[in-house]
Amino acid sequence: MSVLMRDEAQTRAQLIDVHRYTVALDLTTGDETFESRAAIHFTARAAGDTFVELKPALLRSVTLDGQPLDPAGLDENRLALPGLTAGEHELLVDATMRYSRTGEGMHRFTDPTDGETYVYTQLFLEDVQRVFAAFDQPDLKAVFDLTVTAPDGWTVLGNGIATDQGEGRWTLATTPPISTYLVAVAAGPWHSVRTEHAGLPFGIHCRRSLAPHLDIDADEIFAITRACYDRYHEKFEEPYPFDSYDQAFVPEFNAGAMENPGLVTFRDEFVYRSAVTDTERQTRAMVIAHEMAHMWFGDLVTLTWWDDIWLNESFAEYMGYQTLTEATRHTDTWVAFGIDRKSWGYDADQRPSTHPVAPDPGSVPDTAAAMLNFDGISYAKGASALRQLVAWLGEKDFLAGINTHFARHKFGNATLADFIDSLAASTDRDVHRWAERWLRTTGVDTLTSTVTNANGGGSGTGNGVGVNGNGSENGWTLRVTQQGDRPHRIAVGAYDRDLVDPGRLAPRDRFEIDIPAQDGPTVRPGRRPDLVVLNDGDLGYAKIRLDDRSWTTALDCLSGIPEPLTRAVVWNAARDMVRDGELAPTAYLEAARTHLPHESDLAVVQGVLGFAATQIADRYLAPDDRPAALAGLTAICRALIRRTEDGNAPGLRLTAVRHFISAATQPDGIQDWLRSESVPGGPELDPELRWRILYRLAVLGAVDDSAITDELARDPSATGREGAARCRAALPDGDAKAAAWERMFLTDDLSNHLFTATAQGFWQPEQSELVRKYVPRFYTDAVELAERRGPAIAEFAGRHAFPVHAVDPESLRLGEECLNGPDILPALRRKLTDQLDDLRRALRVREG
Repeated sequence: MSVLMRDEAQTRAQLIDVHRYTVALDLTTGDETFESRAAIHFTARAAGDTFVELKPALLRSVTLDGQPLDPAGLDENRLALPGLTAGEHELLVDATMRYSRTGEGMHRFTDPTDGETYVYTQLFLEDVQRVFAAFDQPDLKAVFDLTVTAPDGWTVLGNGIATDQGEGRWTLATTPPISTYLVAVAAGPWHSVRTEHAGLPFGIHCRRSLAPHLDIDADEIFAITRACYDRYHEKFEEPYPFDSYDQAFVPEFNAGAMENPGLVTFRDEFVYRSAVTDTERQTRAMVIAHEMAHMWFGDLVTLTWWDDIWLNESFAEYMGYQTLTEATRHTDTWVAFGIDRKSWGYDADQRPSTHPVAPDPGSVPDTAAAMLNFDGISYAKGASALRQLVAWLGEKDFLAGINTHFARHKFGNATLADFIDSLAASTDRDVHRWAERWLRTTGVDTLTSTVTNANGGGSGTGNGVGVNGNGSENGWTLRVTQQGDRPHRIAVGAYDRDLVDPGRLAPRDRFEIDIPAQDGPTVRPGRRPDLVVLNDGDLGYAKIRLDDRSWTTALDCLSGIPEPLTRAVVWNAARDMVRDGELAPTAYLEAARTHLPHESDLAVVQGVLGFAATQIADRYLAPDDRPAALAGLTAICRALIRRTEDGNAPGLRLTAVRHFISAATQPDGIQDWLRSESVPGGPELDPELRWRILYRLAVLGAVDDSAITDELARDPSATGREGAARCRAALPDGDAKAAAWERMFLTDDLSNHLFTATAQGFWQPEQSELVRKYVPRFYTDAVELAERRGPAIAEFAGRHAFPVHAVDPESLRLGEECLNGPDILPALRRKLTDQLDDLRRALRVREG
């Protein structure tokens, strides 16, 4: 399929204006295809040639202004429209389209629990052409009128209010002007819960088999939705711009969610079948808040071209976390951002594939390149930059600029320059220079503290940024050395050991500094603190290095730091030091063993255990050291399980149980849990925990295929089917591995989620010798798979099917050889680039 070039999009936008699409979809014609008829009304500003995009199974007819065009003129996904005259035109396209099993276009899913079928669209970034003919670029906005013919018993959802006309025919209310990628349809026998808020219909929807689980959480989901809706209306002067607000939890969704106006689609794993922690509920709430922010950032005002994707994602990310903190019970969301999302941004920003938050337009020449920028930079780094902007600009001026932006560009398109101009209209600060330093540059700055007593004693010397303060004979001095040149406004926290309990720290001082600063280093009052933390409160985006004495204090007292956000900053510093080869992985594990049994914040526990397990135990330590690391992880989990026996911290206990299962090196204990259907003292084993145990037992060779078959009979759901695929791929058996490999790479039968589950099970550190022969095969078979199945599966292959545990020079050589080869789909090339950089880092850490 030809990708759209930026210069082609600019040329087309200069030639035509698109006014209206009238689209009729018929979903009653079979399991493989559906019918699509589109009428496009547009105006040519001058005589010229252009094209429309379409990827049909069969193109029946094309008519332009009443004159037929030859369907054979379709070249890949482009249908030429030559010889347009200036004036109004009508294009009619009648086609048969294919359903998707990869989450692109019109995805079709049959629920194994009850046999019911559901379809939904995912048209981002250039997949509208898999559903109907379109001028597929974001700056050719139009209004849309859709009708859908669906099987009896189905409900149809869309961007506007849906009306059942009888006999399976549904009409969707005319939309305001929106981009083609934001059109949405979801159809099936949905279970729906409806309410009204602020005069608008609100609805939540899921598969019928998930109805009991959605009903349990419906009040919570609506409460979050209403709170965010009201808070956005306090922040934004422009009212919500669409006629309804539906949220559909759909099966086998590729992303977390998609911001279709009036019909947000979410992966239906957010309808919880099993017990979850409060942090996971917070994550769902944040995604709800994030997607609602898109109704303004992205839907009301849309990027002109994909180089400005940050105008969508960074803003929704920042607004989601901030609004959730302000308007709901989830007041500690920035802790989860700091320990989880932010590390995603830091990692992405240190790879060869890094890019500016707002890339130069020339670096995003086509839609394939644009798709690669949906990463930790466009989300987490961009949100961090905006948090810095608010700290520097002040929230009042920031919101004033935002509202100016909405007023100037509503129902239209905008660029980075437009946005900066809107901000500049509301402040005297040099926003243009700030944008150049923060949005047009790459990489992570490092801020290192040097702390000395006023008389010269302390933790070393060095030149850098100083902090003005009131000098005294017993004062202390802070210098900050910066690697990098971005401006930063951060807080500094000073802490002393508690006199009664030396394992706890008491806050003494907190002050803000600007980096770089004009003033030289001077003295803060009092003796030097035991711990000085740069970026206290985590408002900055930079790697932090503590002075020697502060680091010693942190290792002794990390769990005794009062605020979880400060603890997250220190844990992130330790994480970065491990990744940069400045702290031994075993030292990080020892800190985790010392402090996690006393940690109360779920996000911190999950973040530290996740890094310790997936990076340190699985990659950074040599195979001979892995058993000791796993033993250390299970010891931490045992301590947390003992600590939560009183039932007062169920989320912490559930987290500990999950990680204990995943780190188990002997099957007996978790086999006993499976047989008794409960962990002693709780929790009882729900489907998620049962599959987790069975998966670990499969890795350890303690179950066979018959046990997996029995569990699937017990839980025949879609999640159960994925659990079975993961377990079967994890069996330490040559035939099982061969069968899994064939399903992934040699046939195209697996859906996106079943492919991912199989890939997740295949590579195991415990089975490195068994799967060694598949390492070179990955680099050939993945390239061929990507070419056959397209970018979504290519991305999943690069992310989940990569031999991540093969940390050796030969695997690196094979990967580099593959990257030097021709004809690698961009989505796979990007994932391989990132994976190989992580592999180089793991090798450096192992070498010490």
